[in-house]
Amino acid sequence: MSGTAPERFSVNQITVKQLSIPELVSACAESGVRNVGLWRDPVRSYGVEAAARLCRDFGLTVTTLCRGGFLTAIDPAERVRALSDNRRAVDEAATLGTDTLVLVSGGLPAGSRDLRGARERVADALAELAPYAAERSVRLALEPLHPMYAADRCVVSTLAQALDLAERFPAGQVGVTIDTYHIWWDDTAPGQIARAGAGGRIHAFQLADWTTPLPAGVLNGRGRLGDGAIDMREWKGYVEAAGYTGPIEVELFNDALWARDGREVLAETVARFVEHVV
Repeated sequence: MSGTAPERFSVNQITVKQLSIPELVSACAESGVRNVGLWRDPVRSYGVEAAARLCRDFGLTVTTLCRGGFLTAIDPAERVRALSDNRRAVDEAATLGTDTLVLVSGGLPAGSRDLRGARERVADALAELAPYAAERSVRLALEPLHPMYAADRCVVSTLAQALDLAERFPAGQVGVTIDTYHIWWDDTAPGQIARAGAGGRIHAFQLADWTTPLPAGVLNGRGRLGDGAIDMREWKGYVEAAGYTGPIEVELFNDALWARDGREVLAETVARFVEHVV
C-alpha cells in the first residue's frame, strides 16, 4: 500500500464510479482504504458473489449497499415489483457481508400530490421488508433527501420524518442514514441526530459538500469535502455526540470528478477527509 487512509474512512463507490469493481478494490488497496460502500447496478453487472469474494480477498469491509427503496407506488403491480426488488437488495447486501441497506423512499407517483399518503405507503412496505431483512442480519437505513427531491425521488425530506417512520419498527431493523448534503440546512437536524443516537438508529453516516450553482438537473452537484458551505467537523461532532462510532462514507455525485482519473480522485478524497473531517 502506498498510503494509509483513516480507519473510519469509507469511499462510496459512486464517488469513483468510473472505476470498475476490480479497479476500485485495487485503488483502495493502493490508498490504504479499508472500507467501501457499494452500489447495486455495478455489483450485479460484475456478479454479487464475485464482488463479495474480491472485497474479502483484499480485506475490504463493505459498509453499505446502495440502494433499495422507491416504495411509494399506488399501482398494486408496481408495489409488488418494488417489494420483490427490495428483497433482492437485502439478499445482495447479505451476500456482500454488509449489515446496512440504504433506502431512498421514492417520490410522488405520477399525478399524485399526497405526500402523507406516500409516506404511509413507505411505512407499509417497511412492515413487510424489515422482518425479511432482519432474518438475513441486514438493517434498513432510511435516508432523507433534500426537499428539492421530494417530488421525484424521496418524499422523506427530514431526519424527523425518517425517524417517525423508523421508530415504528425495532431499532435493529430500521434506522436512518445521515448525509450532510441533505440535512445541513435544517436547524432541527442536530436534535434529530441526538434522537436517532438515543434510539440506536444511526445506521450510516455519509458526507458531501454543498456547492453552488447547482448543475442542471441538480442530482450530480455534490461538492468535494471543503469546497462548499458545510462544516464537516461540526456534523461529525453531532453524530459522535449521539454515540455513533462507525464508518464515515464520502458519497459524491459529481460529473467533474467522474471525468477524471478515478485513482487520483480517490487519493484526493482521502486527503480532503483528513483535512476537513478528522
